[in-house]
Amino acid sequence: MGRNTTSGKPTSKNKPEAIHTLSDDDSHDHDTASIVSSVSENRSVFSEGGEGDERTQLEILEDKLKELIDLTTQKSSQGRINSFEGLCKAFSSKYMPDFVGGRQLTLVDCAERGLKKGRGAEQETAAKLIALLCLQLGAVADSEAIFKEQKNFLLTLMADASVQPGARAQICSTVGLCTFLADCELNEICGVMAALETVYSASVRSLEGANISQDVLRMYSAALSSWSLLLTLLPPRHIFEISQSHVRRLVQLLECSDVDVRIGAGEAIALIYEGARQHDENFGFDISTDDDEDEYIQDSETRARQSDEMEELCAKLKQLATDSHKYRAKKDRKQQRSSFRDILRGIEANESPDIRVKFGKESLEIDSWATKQQYDCFCQFLGSGMNLHLAQNDLIRDLFGLGAPLLDDGTGLVKKVKKGERHYMNMAAFKARSLARGKNRDKRTAVF
Repeated sequence: MGRNTTSGKPTSKNKPEAIHTLSDDDSHDHDTASIVSSVSENRSVFSEGGEGDERTQLEILEDKLKELIDLTTQKSSQGRINSFEGLCKAFSSKYMPDFVGGRQLTLVDCAERGLKKGRGAEQETAAKLIALLCLQLGAVADSEAIFKEQKNFLLTLMADASVQPGARAQICSTVGLCTFLADCELNEICGVMAALETVYSASVRSLEGANISQDVLRMYSAALSSWSLLLTLLPPRHIFEISQSHVRRLVQLLECSDVDVRIGAGEAIALIYEGARQHDENFGFDISTDDDEDEYIQDSETRARQSDEMEELCAKLKQLATDSHKYRAKKDRKQQRSSFRDILRGIEANESPDIRVKFGKESLEIDSWATKQQYDCFCQFLGSGMNLHLAQNDLIRDLFGLGAPLLDDGTGLVKKVKKGERHYMNMAAFKARSLARGKNRDKRTAVF
């Protein structure tokens, strides 16, 4: 399988349109400008006095974010939604752990209020904010504290049929990501996976007949994607046990009318085969022998059954990889064929993805289905900010084994910066901004 080299996204992979390529530096300031302008279109992001350096921009951004936090409690429902959207866009396009850490309780309270008292889009944006707060804080302990506090209510909303499907879809994604980031026990992870399975398994019952809304299909896809994300946390033996029952269920989802559900089911099957083969390298392959030992005969019978199932599965995957039905959208056909060609190679030939994601002067190697699933889920939350978070976010860098962030010394050379040093640098910059503000305040004169 050839190597795919990308700038911030895998090519010819699942949902490529959801991951936007950046030019690393230029697009972030543009994103920030659009966030700030949502508060007041009459104010400029940059000051009129010509101050356009990075410190001034960050200072203005922080002031605007404080306004957005206050506006999450306004009476207007649409106003609250706009405020949550502004916060989500800021935290996905910028890495601001010190700002978020200093207002953690306030931000969590705002999101919780939006989930409990809001409806529809407000619940959706509030749920996304909770996940972004966990990503911003950058510590497992903080993510675990937020998740433990919100877990029961999020699971209740996720299972509540009266909640709008769009909100339930985002809640499924948030539950999956927060469980992944928190240091949960195996039993707790399996419990959340069971709850997610209850949501996406409803798509099997609705395969025949009735028209299904796009929001409902998005909910099924989000639940399946989160289930797959948590599958990457399980030990190989547990995945092997899951394979005995779940592969058949997932094969049924390959018949779903929605391309995202079909691809999600295919990648979940590839994840199961990858994990099961770490426990038994011959999983799915029929290995014949002349050995007459009872134990080996029993194993051979099991492998023969698995081999038959894999042959049927591969036939189905080949059909999807060459699908040319005109009733499917051209874009969906192209995306489906590309994804299922890779899935087929993963199951039939035991090939792993081979993708290089370039960001700045670094690159991320994606060489397994588990890593690809994790990367795709983070991209769904961070969008065009994924490159920046790969470069700066300590938590994401740790998860992908990238080490400490790099620091450009201005001469074109880069070096690793430890987390403690980064915190000291951020605090020094904060102190400098405070001193500058104090001087400006002292120069103000009273006008009568």
